[in-house]
Amino acid sequence: MTEITNKLIVVVLDGLRYDAARKYMGYMEHLVEQGILSCYKVQSELPSLSRPLYEVLLTGTPVAKNGITANHIVRLSHEQSVFHLAVAANLRTAAAAYHWVSELYSSAPFNPFTDRHQHNVTKPIQHGSFYFEDQYPDSHVFADAEYLRQAFDPHFLYIHSMNIDDAGHHYGGESKEYEYSVRKVDGLLATVLPLWMEQGYKILVTADHGMTLSGYHGGVTPAERHVPLYTFGDGVLSPEKEVQALPQLRLAPLMCHCLGLEPAAAMSKEGLPPFVPAVSRQEEDEAVQL
Repeated sequence: MTEITNKLIVVVLDGLRYDAARKYMGYMEHLVEQGILSCYKVQSELPSLSRPLYEVLLTGTPVAKNGITANHIVRLSHEQSVFHLAVAANLRTAAAAYHWVSELYSSAPFNPFTDRHQHNVTKPIQHGSFYFEDQYPDSHVFADAEYLRQAFDPHFLYIHSMNIDDAGHHYGGESKEYEYSVRKVDGLLATVLPLWMEQGYKILVTADHGMTLSGYHGGVTPAERHVPLYTFGDGVLSPEKEVQALPQLRLAPLMCHCLGLEPAAAMSKEGLPPFVPAVSRQEEDEAVQL
């Protein structure tokens, strides 16, 4: 394996429930069974909505502090994100993501004619490919990401896909359509993960929120808040045991740790429980109950 120092790929699968990941992602669970990946349960912040949780994931700050309180809040982030910290440390950044990520860390409001592809080394996201329709195929998102990775060699590559969330809203979080979208992205990961792992990247695969049976999220139920975190890379997580789900606020400091960055002051881990240990699929036969 080629060693790469402080390079990280983060994949956010919008709307992916924890129990759905453990049941339907056969390739990812194979890697867990083989001891190649670890899988942890994460409890999302509230409200369990997309734009607020994009900000949570990348800044490690709760909604009460960062002010991104709902999906309709369209403005640049006021916080120090992982993108900001990476650029300040002379690391290269890139993102293939939904346009709301651009509106938080690049420019707002999003103009699909001028902001679809962005390349500006002075911005937090130096190289970006942003889509603006929820049905934009996940396969295209990963292709966009691979182009950015190969063309610009970012230290921090952020990939965010939307088809699982889109299927959940249309058909519900326990529908065959939702299940299919989860299984389909597992196949995409089976294509790219072997390459990334061989090249020595640290990898985090997670979600912003889950999805209810009726096709909603934003509330407090386990189906809406419990999401997976798959990890790859030496020294990514602490081995300490903790019975509760990992707080989502820990993910931004974890990204910083993987990149060799000092977390922003607002990302302080003080008072948060330690990382949970990896959970085997057999131990998770009791699926999340609504």
